[in-house]
Amino acid sequence: DHESARYAQLLVALGLQRGDRVAVQVEKSPAALFFYLGCLRAGLIYVPLNTAYRDLELEHFLDDAEPALVVCAPERLDALRVLTAARGIANVYTLDAAGHGSLYEAARVCNPRAQVDPVGAGDIAVILYTSGTTGRPKGAMITHGNLASNATTLHQAWGFRDGDVLLHALPIFHIHGLFVACHTALLNASSMLFLPKFGAASVIAQLPRASVFMGVPTYYTRLLAEPAFGREACRNMRLFTCGSAPLLPQTFLEFRERTGHAILERYGMTETGMNTSNPLDGARRPGTVGPPLPGVQVRIVDKQDYDLPAGETGQLLVKGANVFRGYWRLPEKTAEEFSADGFFRTGDLARRDANGYVSIVGRA
Repeated sequence: DHESARYAQLLVALGLQRGDRVAVQVEKSPAALFFYLGCLRAGLIYVPLNTAYRDLELEHFLDDAEPALVVCAPERLDALRVLTAARGIANVYTLDAAGHGSLYEAARVCNPRAQVDPVGAGDIAVILYTSGTTGRPKGAMITHGNLASNATTLHQAWGFRDGDVLLHALPIFHIHGLFVACHTALLNASSMLFLPKFGAASVIAQLPRASVFMGVPTYYTRLLAEPAFGREACRNMRLFTCGSAPLLPQTFLEFRERTGHAILERYGMTETGMNTSNPLDGARRPGTVGPPLPGVQVRIVDKQDYDLPAGETGQLLVKGANVFRGYWRLPEKTAEEFSADGFFRTGDLARRDANGYVSIVGRA
């Protein structure tokens, strides 16, 4: 609260106005998380950028989002100054992997701004650029209502409780690390063990101090490749979740055999947050991403948008308070991606079994 309030005060002192965009391409650190929260406090729109993006890609994001402020790693400052100067962006700051830099120094002398700017559920909180599998990346407008809806739903669905500790090894420039992981922990007032990146040895060393771990399939295969990994390392764990890519049933079964834990696989995407989840209490079925979460409606349809029966594969459509407002400055593209009854076309192919469990089988 204290640190994010300092960053909010700095942003206001720099003259940024509600709805201005703030583009951030930095390594993971607690300070980067505080700054994200500071942007939300001040009613600004946070635009996280993958640390792998280079100058040509950044030009597109700067032209499209038109940020009022850019934060980058110190070693990228010279290159970013060239790009921002050409676009009239006056505010450029640095933040390194240790949480230090010109942004940190500027905020350190600010008095915390107690005020949290009021926003509506439909106000944009974050613009997240999609990976751009077809054409240039599009900016998904994620609202405060989207964030609140998904955080409260997951907090309840995954049974967060007093004393939970999250072992956080994900990046924080996409929804999995920044929203799904951080939001549920913050909403629970949980401690986070905030690893700079995933490393099998470091995760195994920290697991006994944690109760919740969120990963991607490669994290679990790398853990299983370590002879030291097993039931003893997981003795205090309550929950392992997996997403961002399909988890092989073989990995699910091997992990359960080695640790006694069934990985909870779920399904989401940039534009929607989480849509479905295997149950906390109940059968977690390998090869599936579970039933729809509370408040989320799911349809599986043919090419004419007619609903398909259980067991048949079709296009997956979703609807709920978790679904984004649309693509930044692309109203026609936004309209294309929604059905006549307001369902978002995910672009994924899926089928649903007789018990309502969804399996993702490919891209449309």
